This record gives sequence, C-alpha cells and structure tokens, in this order.
Amino acid sequence: MLRIFLINDTPKTAGRLADALVEAGFAVVEETGLTLDLAERILAASADVVLIDTESAGRDMMEQVVMVSRDQPRPIVMFTNDHDPGLMRQAIRAGVSAYVVEGIQAERLRPILEVAMARFEADQALHARLLERDSQLAERKRIEQAKGVLMKMKNCDEEAAYTLMRRQAMGRQQRLIQVAEQIIATHEMLGA
Repeated sequence: MLRIFLINDTPKTAGRLADALVEAGFAVVEETGLTLDLAERILAASADVVLIDTESAGRDMMEQVVMVSRDQPRPIVMFTNDHDPGLMRQAIRAGVSAYVVEGIQAERLRPILEVAMARFEADQALHARLLERDSQLAERKRIEQAKGVLMKMKNCDEEAAYTLMRRQAMGRQQRLIQVAEQIIATHEMLGA
C-alpha cells in the first residue's frame, strides 16, 4: 500500500483529497499545510508519494517542492485549480511528477499516482545517466590532461603516453583515471 504524505493548502476544501485517497484505498500517513520543516516531516513519515492540494501554487509552495525534490526525491503530485501553463512548467521544473487541474475523484487517483511514479522513475533514471556521463566526461578530461603531462615529460606522442598510462594501470591493477590522477598530482607537486 502506498504511503501518501498530503500537503493541503486549501482550507476551504480541507479533507476532499484525504477522503478521496482513503476511498481509493491509500494510506495517508500525514496531512499538513506548508511548514518550514516539511522535508524533514516527509522523511520521518517514510512517505512513498507526496500529494499537494492547492488552489494555486505560489512561490513558497514551489520552494518547498524544490527542497523536497532535492533532498529526498520522490514522486510529487499537485492537484490545483490553476490552469496557468507557466505555473505548470514551473511546477514540473521544481520536481512535480504530475500536475492535475481540477477534479479529484477517487477512481482517478490510482492511475494518476501510477503515471506520476512512472514519470518519477524515468526522470530519476535519466538523472542518473546524466550524472554518469558527466563523471565519464570529467574522467576523460583528466586522462587527456595526464597524457599531455606525460607527453611533455617523456617527449613522446599521444599514443606512447597513453600506452605508458595503460601499462601503469595494468601493472598496479588500477583504473586508468587513478593513474591519471597520480600523474597530475605528481606533476603539480613537483611544480613542473
């Protein structure tokens, strides 16, 4: 059973989303308004999904969404009455997985949550791939830098420098990036 953390920012309609969630068979682990300790409370509640019920998401709400998305990423679904496309884009950039305008019916909640979780998982996988590619690019740059150092020190071409680095890595059972970092560190230490 999905554990739902509900942020209710609509006092005049308080309870409508909580009631619909219970009717749809979900567990609402906590219901609150906007608070400064929202990220900590979501973590403490061990919520699987965050649902936000708001008339219109303002700056404070968006800041909270960004903090939650950054610190403890999880699917966030926003129910609102605001049709503004700019606000919708801002919410998605802030970390909202699904932006639902008007109408909360219990029978729609399960598919909405499933779509939000699938989108969240896809976004997280994409983010992980981007981080991995950034890391690989940074490693390649450092390896190229180390090759340049070796080319100067040994007065050799790029292929010979690369061969030296590979032999060193294989001989020490290290990754090529580790050898590159050692070459760069030694070069910097000697001030050459």
